Amino acid sequence: MKKTVKDYIRTIADFPHEGIMFRDVTTLFADARGFRMAVDQLLHPYAGERIDKVVGLEARGFILGGAIAHQLTKGFVPIRKKGKLPGAVISQAYTLEYGEAVMEIHDDALQPGEKVLIVDDLLATGGTCEAGIRLVERLGAEVVGCAFVIDLPELGGRKLLEGLGMSVHVLCDFEGA
Repeated sequence: MKKTVKDYIRTIADFPHEGIMFRDVTTLFADARGFRMAVDQLLHPYAGERIDKVVGLEARGFILGGAIAHQLTKGFVPIRKKGKLPGAVISQAYTLEYGEAVMEIHDDALQPGEKVLIVDDLLATGGTCEAGIRLVERLGAEVVGCAFVIDLPELGGRKLLEGLGMSVHVLCDFEGA
């Protein structure tokens, strides 16, 4: 039987809190075939589309985004949690389940008119990606798509991003939070 990306992802019960089913992509990344499959499938819908830069959301989005940027022979831009990037940055606050967080990007990381693909491992509420979209757009670049390995549909992130007019591509979904 042929394996899918979902087959490479392990679930760890009660992490980081009781009642949470943590979807661990490190097992996907550790397997050469699984990792290659994920990168190829994340790229597939954008074949032939202009992409100037790949943006990865902290932290597992860096792993995927770096591999995708390499595959496309394009630059990679990290969007990080507040205080992690040196030099001049712009910031965007977003809402978490219990409070607020801030994401940042270098103020010269993207040029007006550049086409950007945003990548991360997991789409939950969509808050982190929405902050990433806002940062990209504030620099004058355009998001051509948002690509994720996993979607947790019950948390509504896909609906949020599609409501912002974004093209959303996911490789698999898991029920529950």
